[in-house]
Amino acid sequence: EVQLVESGGGLLQTGGSLRLSCAASGFRFGDYAIGWFRQAPGKEREAISCIDLGDGALHYADSVKGRFTISSDRFRKLVYLEMNSLKPEDTAVYYCAAMRSSDSGLWPYESLYEFWGQGTQVTVSS
Repeated sequence: EVQLVESGGGLLQTGGSLRLSCAASGFRFGDYAIGWFRQAPGKEREAISCIDLGDGALHYADSVKGRFTISSDRFRKLVYLEMNSLKPEDTAVYYCAAMRSSDSGLWPYESLYEFWGQGTQVTVSS
């Protein structure tokens, strides 16, 4: 059974940092890419970053480029999203999702992701 479980969300102040984790199981790690999405109240879900676990390619949305860093731990089957210089507009539920590595060039398209986690809340106060 494929499972993606996010953790690490919380409440923090503007300018703070947080690291989210996505624990993956039930599929061959190197065959997939893991994307991070977020959904703020009243807004559509936004693709913010992706790591291709096959070739290591990294992708970022402009809204988080330079502040967020995606990485992976192959041995522990974890994908991280390090978030720095957080702003109130980063407040959202953050999700990780898995797509086939061969599709990772289309990483912002959420319809291509096969598996999703349950989400973790990040709240940034001003």
